[in-house]
Amino acid sequence: MARVAAAILPALLLLLLLLPTPTRSPGVAGEPLDCDAPLVSALPLTSFSGSSELSSSHGPGFAKLNRRDGAGGWTPLVSNKYQWLQVDLGKRMEVTAVATQGGYGSSDWVTNYLLMFSDGGRNWKQYRQEESIWGLPGNTNADSVVHYRLQPPFQARFLRFLPLAWNPKGRIGMRIEVYGCAYRSEVVYFDGQSALLYRFDKESIRPVRDVISLKFKVTQSSGILLHREGPHGNHLTLELVKGRLVFYLNSGNGNLPPTHAHTNFTLGSLLDDQHWHSVLIELLNTHVNFTLDKHSHHFHVKRESSYLDLNFEISFGGIPMPGGSLAFSHKNLHGCLENLYYNGVNLIELAKKHRPQLLIMGNVSFSCPQPHTVPVTFLSPRSYLALPGNPGKDKISVTFQFRTWNKAGHLLFGELWHGSGSLVLFLKDGKLTLSLSQTGQSPRNVTAGAGLNDGQWHSVSLSAKWSHLSLGVDGDTDVQSLVLELIRSGDSYYFGGCPHNRSSSGCGSPLRGFQGCLRLISIGDQEVDPISVQQGALGSFGDLQIDSCGITDRCLPSYCEHGGECSQSWDSFSCDCEGTGYTGVTCHSSNYEQSCEAHRHRGSPSGLYYIDADGSGPLRPFLVYCNMTDAAWTEVRPSGSGAGTVRGGPRGGARSAAFAYAASAGQLRALVEAAERCEQRLDLRCRAAGPAEAEARDGTPLSWWVGRTNETHTYWRGSLRDAQKCTCGLEGNCVDSQYHCNCDADRNEWTSDTIVLSHKEHLPVTEIVVTDTGHPHSEAAYALGPLICQGDKSFWNSASFNTETSYLHFPTFHGELTADVSFFFKTTVSSGVFMENLGITDFIRIELRAPTEVIFSFDVGNGPCELTVQSPTPFNDNQWHHVRAERNVKGASLQVDQLPQKTQPAPEGGHVRLQLNSQLFIGGTASRQRGFLGCIRSLQLNGMALDLEGRATVTPGVEPGCAGHCSSYSHLCLNGGRCQEKLRGITCDCTFSAYDGPLCSHEISAYFETGSSVTYNFQEHSALSENTSTLASSLHGDVTLSRETTTLSFRTTRAPSLLLYVSSFYEEYFSVILANNGSLQVRYKLDRQQDPDVFNFNLRNLADGHFHQLLISREAALLSIEVNQSARGQVILSSGTEFNAVKSLILGKILEPLDADPDTRRAAAHGFTGCLSAVRFGLAAPLKAALRPGPTRVTVRGRVLPASRCAAGPGLGSAARELAPRLAEGAGHSGSADEGEPLLNAEGSDSRVIGGVIAVVIFILLCVSAIAIRVHQQRKFHKADESKVSKHEEC
Repeated sequence: MARVAAAILPALLLLLLLLPTPTRSPGVAGEPLDCDAPLVSALPLTSFSGSSELSSSHGPGFAKLNRRDGAGGWTPLVSNKYQWLQVDLGKRMEVTAVATQGGYGSSDWVTNYLLMFSDGGRNWKQYRQEESIWGLPGNTNADSVVHYRLQPPFQARFLRFLPLAWNPKGRIGMRIEVYGCAYRSEVVYFDGQSALLYRFDKESIRPVRDVISLKFKVTQSSGILLHREGPHGNHLTLELVKGRLVFYLNSGNGNLPPTHAHTNFTLGSLLDDQHWHSVLIELLNTHVNFTLDKHSHHFHVKRESSYLDLNFEISFGGIPMPGGSLAFSHKNLHGCLENLYYNGVNLIELAKKHRPQLLIMGNVSFSCPQPHTVPVTFLSPRSYLALPGNPGKDKISVTFQFRTWNKAGHLLFGELWHGSGSLVLFLKDGKLTLSLSQTGQSPRNVTAGAGLNDGQWHSVSLSAKWSHLSLGVDGDTDVQSLVLELIRSGDSYYFGGCPHNRSSSGCGSPLRGFQGCLRLISIGDQEVDPISVQQGALGSFGDLQIDSCGITDRCLPSYCEHGGECSQSWDSFSCDCEGTGYTGVTCHSSNYEQSCEAHRHRGSPSGLYYIDADGSGPLRPFLVYCNMTDAAWTEVRPSGSGAGTVRGGPRGGARSAAFAYAASAGQLRALVEAAERCEQRLDLRCRAAGPAEAEARDGTPLSWWVGRTNETHTYWRGSLRDAQKCTCGLEGNCVDSQYHCNCDADRNEWTSDTIVLSHKEHLPVTEIVVTDTGHPHSEAAYALGPLICQGDKSFWNSASFNTETSYLHFPTFHGELTADVSFFFKTTVSSGVFMENLGITDFIRIELRAPTEVIFSFDVGNGPCELTVQSPTPFNDNQWHHVRAERNVKGASLQVDQLPQKTQPAPEGGHVRLQLNSQLFIGGTASRQRGFLGCIRSLQLNGMALDLEGRATVTPGVEPGCAGHCSSYSHLCLNGGRCQEKLRGITCDCTFSAYDGPLCSHEISAYFETGSSVTYNFQEHSALSENTSTLASSLHGDVTLSRETTTLSFRTTRAPSLLLYVSSFYEEYFSVILANNGSLQVRYKLDRQQDPDVFNFNLRNLADGHFHQLLISREAALLSIEVNQSARGQVILSSGTEFNAVKSLILGKILEPLDADPDTRRAAAHGFTGCLSAVRFGLAAPLKAALRPGPTRVTVRGRVLPASRCAAGPGLGSAARELAPRLAEGAGHSGSADEGEPLLNAEGSDSRVIGGVIAVVIFILLCVSAIAIRVHQQRKFHKADESKVSKHEEC
């Protein structure tokens, strides 16, 4: 019961936290539930203003919706992108929608515009519904009304409409309406030396959940918003640091590690923009929900104590010292808080009324001053601001502040008096450089600052006078000495780029123009008013946005997935995916296969691999061992030894062992759920231990284990949950037939049991708890094996579409910001739709439009986009083809098989969200047209596999599964292996291959000791070659071959040697030998009346101890030979075209007399000493027949030892050691063991360890001695053989 309560309580707390918060509305009491009242129609004409007007009848006051006063709307004097229409709502209002019209009865209307808003008519902020959308849709004629719902709404007093595009056959013309309702605002202003301290009623009941809500607007980038402290150093703090909001939660528990005691995270960016930002903090025990503007973050505090241990007071604006002193220990807030509520209590209202629970510290006021600075935005590299200088002055002095994301840009150019030189200030690699060029002198440079492209405001001051050139950045100044020469200021300064008419005067720069914001510009100690520039009274400009800083943080929220690092410039961002395991412009696509099954069907051998169980989903890749047998097995081992020991003692004492894995709980869950089946083995050794499932008198189990879901399980035995049997019980070989497990027999001798747990929903085992047995002399030991899972259900999950009108439907695909689709298909038709999902206007579709074309099309609101992959060969070849399509905020891509990937970038400033609402259709469309005929399998959307087979079982016209996998995967069966179909995938039949293994890729090798041989008899063997003309012979079982292919590989140092000899009942033969000099010779005798054909392959000595491969093919009289996959030769045989009555194939030494040429007889007398592998003659594999169990026609003489691989083998000096038969390991042995220590004894004595070490050393010495004796004997016999035949050998 305690376990259940402990599991349920956190869930209930989390549910309570996520329930809607009943906060007090900031609106006016009694306001209607809707907030869509027109706000403009009743305003006086003086509430409207504009950049200009075409005439008095086209003034801003005539811009009310549906009005025909004056000329019927506002039209500026000139139509360009610097015009604006402004409306003053009289006070801050909640704005929920806007509407626009063109000029009444005219050809003047706006098709696209920006919406700006402000509290005080300065420092405008642009409204954005989507982060990448710059303009709102306007009109297509003069009189229709276009409404635009603002999601989310905003609060402002002033609104500005900035036309971006208009009817090309007319002018700018606008009539507008703004909808919303009154907004209640209570504010408090902190001057950097003040704070509010709220003290709770200590006798009141402590709330279950704390809710803090507020808005803030600051004039400095750092300061404390709120702070709450406890008696033990625990505290909760919300602080603005360089324009980012940092939330600190410290438990104050010094016994916890720092990672548990401190919880810090950062939200937001550029929050010092002098605009309002909303904060909502909800705390429930150790659960925290934090919302900044519209971005939420939920987390759980990893600590024992609750934040509710904090004192009954909270401060805002600063952190007061103990005792209520006005001294502060942190930088305090310099700005305003609005609508400050704590658990529904309006704290600003309490402060205004001077209630005792609200203490005012320092000077606070209850109005928020409006900013006086006027920022300027340089929108593009072509943007410039030209300002007059101080002509002829003997001092140059310029100061300003800037912020940008760009590492480089041209900031300032100034020409000296009468063309005597120039002054250039530029940003490069995040550093500022001031360069002074004077006639007849080399340029002088001063560099200051670093990392200035961080989006923060940076102060710059530069001056040049007489012998000094200085550059200051954020208070740090660098000075460069100059040659004594008078420096006089020119008549103009150019910030950013240059006007076209000034580019030839030296104003141009190889660097791009500056993109970013400037403010507080002063020239010669005279502050510049940008409003005067906007009104044309001062200087000139181009492509600027005055009275607004339009900087945005494109890395917040970050679109870089899976831990990719986001970096940005003014108008774009990029993701660094290094070290993440993912790739793509947003680090979305995994670099790894999703399963061992996928690795297997790429031809990968057994080994360690990273797999990504959910592809592009949130789970990270993890390391597993893939065991490629007849199926793909995935192994994940528990950390440590996985072993434990329990000795007899008083009943009730419990010992537990927890097991961690290299994969997380989510990764293990994904692995187990995707697998066909899983199991985990537990090996037990016991003595007088009693039944494994024994219970205490009260029925409490004495042992249990915990699974993946933290559930406790008390069953131990058998592969099935209810089998109640160990392996010996299932096999019927337990030491006591009365029991189903050996340990249940309670014997005084050591016995062993193997338990296989295979209820995969419970796996893997994460903890084992064993209580003391109560038997004083009992003992038990256990060892937990790896979690092993077979197959991948999603890889072969498929459906066959049999009619053009059939399809499968699934819930709507949610891929708003990133959508990737991958699947396999095969078909014989020329066209069809693979998938389609529709929205109101958005859609996504992948289709086969022509036999050689796959098309990926979509629309996210910027118009349809298509990507096409064309293939030189048709896709409708009934072979499996792989498709992967992806669409994200940066662009789209499409790849089919290994063809070149097609990509297309997203339009700059366009819509980014894919909004769908219909069902997802697979294999067809909602209109039931252009349906797909064929098979689709392994369909995944954003890493989530769709169950095609499950849906197909209940859908007419669609069948689960798809046959014909060998048509695409037969190439995986190597070395003559034959592909065979399975329900899910393929298997390779290696019967007629010289290799074995799941893909017929495991080399079958053998070490031939001197004098040994293998003889393979072909009698009655009728399947020798793929193309044979078989002549039945009642006497000999005659087989006549007109063609055959022979392969073999070898490693030897002996020459001459017989590599292979094939005999015939008709005195014909085929031999492959190494001559005395180690050269290769091939002989065919296909007519008993003629001499054999001899082919001398005059290569270097092949008896050199290295690995060599031979491929010999005969087609009638044409003989082709290939050595080591490179050297090749051909010869025409003269002795015949057919090999008649094939009798036997011999490897090694031949003892019987041969009717063959002298060279072949000489080599046969020597035989072969070394390693042979991959021997195949036609379809006969003699080594496989000799070394593998089963019925055979093989005779083995002497010692022929199985070897691992000739290709990787050592030299002959250690060949016996490498090629010796491996000791068979007992797999799951269950039965009685000799009395002694257990298999796994964590508490073995020192004497036992020492004895084991001595035994191992003695064994190694004996092995080395045996090897040395064997090598000596082989060399002795080799010299004797050479002396007997050397006088007959020819080179």
